[in-house]
Amino acid sequence: MGCRQFFLCLTLLLFLVAGDESSELSNERAALLEFKSGVVSSHPVDRLASWGSSSALPVCNWTGVECSNNAGNSRQIVQIDLSGMSLHGTISASLSNISSLLVLDLSHNFFRGRIPWQLGRIPHLKQLSLSWNLLEGGIPPELGFLRELVYLDLGSNKLFDEIPQPLFCNGSSALEYVDLSNNSLSGEIPLKGHGCELTRLRFLLLWSNKLVGTIPPSLSKSTDLEWLDVESNNLTGELPSEIVSKMPKLQFLYLSYNKFVTQDGNTNLSPFLSALVRAENLQELELAGNGLGGEIPPIIGDLSTNLVQIHLDQNLLYGPIPPQISNLVNLTLLNLSANLLNGTIPLELCRMAKLERLYLSNNSISGEIPAEFGNLPHLGLLDLSKNELSGSIPDSFANLSQLRRLLLYENRLSGTIPRSLGECVNLEILDLARNEISGGIPGEVAGLRSLKLYLNLSGNYLDGALPLELSKMDMVLAIDLSSNNISGTIPSQLGSCIALEFLNLSGNSMEGPLPASIGKLPYLKSLDVSSNQLNGSIPQTLQTSLTLKQLNFSFNMFSGNISNNGSFSSLTMESFMGNQALCGTIKGMHSCKKKKHPYNSITMPLIVSLFAVFSLCLFVYRSISKSKLRSQLGIFSRQDDMDYDEEKGKKNDHKYPRISYKQLIQATGGFNPSTLIGSGRFGQVYKGVLQDNTRIAVKVLDSKTAGEIKGGSFKRECQVLRRTRHRNLIRIITTCSRPGFNALVFPLMTNGSLERHLYPSHGLNPGLSLVQLIGICRDVAEGVAYLHHHSLVRVVHCDLKPSNILLDDDMTALVTDFGISKLVNGVDELKLVDDSVSFESTDGLLCGSLGYIAPEYGMGKRASTQGDVYSFGVLLLEIITGRRPTDVLFHEGSNLHEWVKSQYPHKLSPIVEQAILRYAAMALPSSLNSVWEDAILEMIDLGLMCTQYNPSTRPTMVDVAHEMGKLKDYVTSPPSLLIQATQSKLDAAASSIKAPVNL
Repeated sequence: MGCRQFFLCLTLLLFLVAGDESSELSNERAALLEFKSGVVSSHPVDRLASWGSSSALPVCNWTGVECSNNAGNSRQIVQIDLSGMSLHGTISASLSNISSLLVLDLSHNFFRGRIPWQLGRIPHLKQLSLSWNLLEGGIPPELGFLRELVYLDLGSNKLFDEIPQPLFCNGSSALEYVDLSNNSLSGEIPLKGHGCELTRLRFLLLWSNKLVGTIPPSLSKSTDLEWLDVESNNLTGELPSEIVSKMPKLQFLYLSYNKFVTQDGNTNLSPFLSALVRAENLQELELAGNGLGGEIPPIIGDLSTNLVQIHLDQNLLYGPIPPQISNLVNLTLLNLSANLLNGTIPLELCRMAKLERLYLSNNSISGEIPAEFGNLPHLGLLDLSKNELSGSIPDSFANLSQLRRLLLYENRLSGTIPRSLGECVNLEILDLARNEISGGIPGEVAGLRSLKLYLNLSGNYLDGALPLELSKMDMVLAIDLSSNNISGTIPSQLGSCIALEFLNLSGNSMEGPLPASIGKLPYLKSLDVSSNQLNGSIPQTLQTSLTLKQLNFSFNMFSGNISNNGSFSSLTMESFMGNQALCGTIKGMHSCKKKKHPYNSITMPLIVSLFAVFSLCLFVYRSISKSKLRSQLGIFSRQDDMDYDEEKGKKNDHKYPRISYKQLIQATGGFNPSTLIGSGRFGQVYKGVLQDNTRIAVKVLDSKTAGEIKGGSFKRECQVLRRTRHRNLIRIITTCSRPGFNALVFPLMTNGSLERHLYPSHGLNPGLSLVQLIGICRDVAEGVAYLHHHSLVRVVHCDLKPSNILLDDDMTALVTDFGISKLVNGVDELKLVDDSVSFESTDGLLCGSLGYIAPEYGMGKRASTQGDVYSFGVLLLEIITGRRPTDVLFHEGSNLHEWVKSQYPHKLSPIVEQAILRYAAMALPSSLNSVWEDAILEMIDLGLMCTQYNPSTRPTMVDVAHEMGKLKDYVTSPPSLLIQATQSKLDAAASSIKAPVNL
């Protein structure tokens, strides 16, 4: 009886303790549930599935919720981090009932509506992050009550109205980070009056709003300011010399695209630059697009030697370029374009060994181009266009191995095009238009296969024939050779420029026929061959082209019948005038005389007979091919337990360990939802632990969904996995199959999928570094390259995306999920195995996941290795932009490739800057900025190449793996390793701002 009383008392005690714990967070639980009631997740997996009134999980274990580590029964919710979870809906005011909250991060979602003013009642809130949503209305003045707030980020929303003064002037100096950028905020910067001294402020980002007035003098009290960005507003007044003179820690100063003026009536830039001399850590200075007047003073050479970028473009600066600017030895970008500068190019500029981009265009600079430019080993862009430069193009440009863009158009350059330019093997743009250059087009230059944007040699005195080497430009988008003296015929080999969209050969002396191959260019949109001496008929291929929109054949000697059909349907007589022998149905063109054709009665039967013979031959050929194919694929009819060692080139009688259905039930707790770590079209993945403590991932295939594919997804994945061995491909432990149940067993990857790191949720590291991401992409490329080109059974993955890339303990990437993969012929890697082999056929299935699917699949094309290349390119662009491809598709009606391409090249800076911020969380040292910017631009270029619409112009995965390997070597070279050490310190500093308390 005593024992029963003891256990009864113990049970009652435990009940009371549990009751206390439950009541402790009951209000918080109710607040979270009310918040959830207004939220919807667009992600395939409900990110808030653990949030529920019936959930057995304690509130502190809900996704994104952190509690304090206090002992006893006084645990409190101190952090809610739901960033990047694809959540839609409104932000509930109920969150203000969680009075213990220190961090609230709802950034990178799709929340709409207004910011609840009640959030200003959370007394100890230190971090509020609501950026990158769709929030509207004004900023609640009540947020000024958050006197302990350290980190405020409301950027990239749709906020309007004025910035409320209490936000900055509440008598508190706790704020260190303020980002209100990329909204539609108006009025002045409210830093006037008592209590407006933000003495601890380090970051102030107000760019891209509608702010007016001057920069408040009280900002000079923020002596710890490191980053000031007010560009793209309507701010006025003189450049704030006195204010910046009191900011010795300033590293980034962005004042571009406002209405600032220089001192002394917009004639004197010296006082402002003198004030900046004290900022010894200054790395980037942007003053573009203001209309600043005066000369560039020599004191610019006394600025911080840490400077890596200077933007003074689009102003009214005049006079010569001061040679003292060469004292800035670490400068990588100098932009002085669109001013009134004159004089010659100082030779001292050619001693700035780290210079990568130099913009001097649209000025009145004269003299010759210094040959010493060839001494700049890192120069990748040189823009000297729209000046008064004379002389010849230096042969020394051949030394510029990194040169990608050479823009010399609209000058007075003479001489010939140097053959040595052909040694610039990375050149993407060559524009020499509207100069006085003569001679022929060198074959070495015409054969630059690296040109992938445009070649413009128009408006010169070039002569001779078109070199056949032009056909090697299979990536170039535009060729303009108009207004020269080029003679000879148009070579049919131009049809090899398969990426070409614009071709202009007008205003030359070319003769002969127009090749039909031009009309077969799959992406050609504009063709102008006017004002030549071309003859013959206009090829029918041009009229049947599905892409041509602009055509001009005028003032030639074409003949024949022209109908207003196909691509000619929208043309007028202006496109054909000056061709006396043309006739047809174009409005204004004289009609043709009808001719009788007595042989029609013979022609049609002959065509039908030939078609029947062709069909018979094709049937015989396919029958023979299928027979050979079955013999080649005999390996798949053998025992499944037979493995193959590709390194030794022989079969092994190794059998996979047998795991029963019961063992899987035990390992996963009966496939308990709490062990679910992922799901997809073909099933779910659970984590588990076997009896020998082996941690496993069990992929259970959905029999209904997998059954949609002829032959079954399960058998296909088994076949593929057992015959592919590579360090970057997931290794299969075993399989388990019974009626109605099919499962694959893999080792558990403790670091989860790449998707969970790109869009982190509860309990995960908030992000990966760029070095890690480049390594991961290199691993993926090598794994897929092995599948495409080196495996005994060559495979097309068909569903490359972040959730199908797993990370092991060392953050090595392993490609997984071959559920809809297709096998390709070992003889011809681009030819699919015949559909008669049932286990690999995917007829009727659109291969892949929305946003990552190659465009040709949507037109009924079969799966191919180029489709995987496209998906990999989307992955690269997703990593850099931080945008899911489905987000771009649903919200902008475009795809990620088109969106990035629309920003290319002049609007890439914000994307690069955001990527650097995303992976660094803070301002970076100049050396890190340079390395990371290069790496990001390389990934963008590679991503765009991989996602080209024409599959044949995409690189192979072997090429991609090679490029990613070089990029990995670049960012992990000894100088970069020093940078990474610096970065770890910066990350620690960022943590002190964003999470100033120990949770």
